[in-house]
Amino acid sequence: MSALLDDFLFRAALAGLGVALAAAPLGCFVVWRRMAYFGEATAHAAILGVAMSLALSLPLLPAVLAAALTMAVAVSALAGRGHAMDTLLGVAAHAALAAGLVAVSLLSGLRGVRLDLMAFLLGDILAVGRADLAVIWGGAGLVVALMAWRWPALLMSTLSPDLARSSGIDPRREEAGLVLALAVVVAVAIKVVGVLLIAALLVIPAAAARPLAHTPEAMALGAGAIGAVSTLAGLWGAWVLDIPAGPGIVVAAAAIFLVSALVSGFSGRR
Repeated sequence: MSALLDDFLFRAALAGLGVALAAAPLGCFVVWRRMAYFGEATAHAAILGVAMSLALSLPLLPAVLAAALTMAVAVSALAGRGHAMDTLLGVAAHAALAAGLVAVSLLSGLRGVRLDLMAFLLGDILAVGRADLAVIWGGAGLVVALMAWRWPALLMSTLSPDLARSSGIDPRREEAGLVLALAVVVAVAIKVVGVLLIAALLVIPAAAARPLAHTPEAMALGAGAIGAVSTLAGLWGAWVLDIPAGPGIVVAAAAIFLVSALVSGFSGRR
């Protein structure tokens, strides 16, 4: 096992599978609740976490987690206060990304530190080390455990908030759990696919699984399987075709989504 972990491609596959495992159930709720832009805004805030880590000499993971969680909470608090939700999320996502890039650039110059911004934007899964694997699988386990524990309550509050309240479930508490899980996924996935592609890895596998599944649980399992296949296909493309691994993973997921949509459309016509 130690020899396998010394193989960078095997470590990359384990990292991608860990992120896919965490993103699958969470991505289903992102699709059901139409939170795609919310996920994008949270992911883009991760660059501010990189700047915070550089400015305060903090470890990267806690800084990114704090920035993503702060953005998610702020957007949730500001929703419905005079601005349309899509407008608010669009402003927050692009402002956070631009501000983070400017801050990282300035701090790198002041401290004389050279950072590979492309690795943060598009991911660098082939450079994942053993410590990164521990972080990714630890975060994935935390998210999967939270989703499994709160699954019935999350599902009910998603389908009918009023019915959830009548059953003694607080929809706002369940939404807070989703926000926390989303921040954790963003923090652990930044090394794999980068901030620009995290939202795609959340949404596309779940959207591809949706027309093929008949139950919420089947959709979550299908999303996990599609995420895993996309990860391995993207790594194969990086190894054989010499393409960037992170974008390759997302392209593979998009291709599966296209096939799923075509199969669903054909079955519907029949």
